[in-house]
Parts: sequence; C-alpha cells; structure tokens
Amino acid sequence: MNSRWPRLRFLAWVILPAFSLVRADCMPIAEAKNHVGETRCVSGMVFRVERGERGVHFLDFCQDYHTCPFTVVVFPSDLKNVGDIRQLKGKTVEIHGPVKEYDGRAEIILAESRQLGGEAKRIPPMPKSYDVENRGHYSVGTFRAAKAKKTYPKREPAKLPVELPGEEPE
Repeated sequence: MNSRWPRLRFLAWVILPAFSLVRADCMPIAEAKNHVGETRCVSGMVFRVERGERGVHFLDFCQDYHTCPFTVVVFPSDLKNVGDIRQLKGKTVEIHGPVKEYDGRAEIILAESRQLGGEAKRIPPMPKSYDVENRGHYSVGTFRAAKAKKTYPKREPAKLPVELPGEEPE
C-alpha cells in the first residue's frame, strides 16, 4: 500500500495541472476565424438558442447573428446525444471541436455532450416527448391502427370448352 502513494502523488502533480489548462486554452469567439481547420476550444456566452429549418438549432453568441463571427450548429439527429440545448441561453459555455468556416464565419458542429464545457457541462437530456419536426411543440404522437388491405379474389384463366359448337369431332 505504501508503494501506491508516490505514484498517486506523481499523478496528482502531473495530471491535475493538465486539467486546469483546459480552461486556459479556450479562445474567445472573435478569434475562432483565425483557427479554421484546427480542433480547438471556443468560449463565449450564449445570447440565444435559435431553431432553424428542419430542426437545426443554432447557438448565437451575439445579438445580431449576421454580424457574429462564430456560431454553433446542432443537427436534429444529434439532439439526443447533446441534451436540452435550450438550457444554454445566458450561460457561458466552452465548445470543443473542429472549427469550420461556413457562410463567411467560423462554426463548430456540436454532436455530443462531451464537447461542452463550462456552465454547460451537465445539461439535462432532451425530453422524450420533444418533437423536432413540430417546431418545438411537445407531442407524444397519435396512434393510428394500420389500415386493412383490400383483398381481391385471385384471377383464374378462362376455361375454354373442349368442343366448339358447330364443329364435328374427327
């Protein structure tokens, strides 16, 4: 048991400072465009969570998203992996991932909850009743019984008479 203590002390001196550097290497949203193509951490306060066409969600870090230098995109298929991103409004978040350029500004695609840090580290999962296709309304759905298929009798080939009238057998 005594042989473990030096190892644990060594790990504490090496690993714990490495975790404290995670926050230090996050850059502000204004610098993200300079790091397109790199995997980085971008930090900023979420001004608004906006839902776009077909269930795509955007985290806006500025009041006017047209002039904002950075945005975060969450596709509808990734919402179950990320969580309830609507909870991020007004929070300072850290987003880890590859910085890409789209429409003249930098963006990170948020696909998993482990990409989040800061105040957003533990957001609740999306409610199971959240319907992405229904513009944010909650709907469990309606059950409809399957329609019965109409069945038709099987067609049989026409039976020709063996003897035709007016002909004499040979």
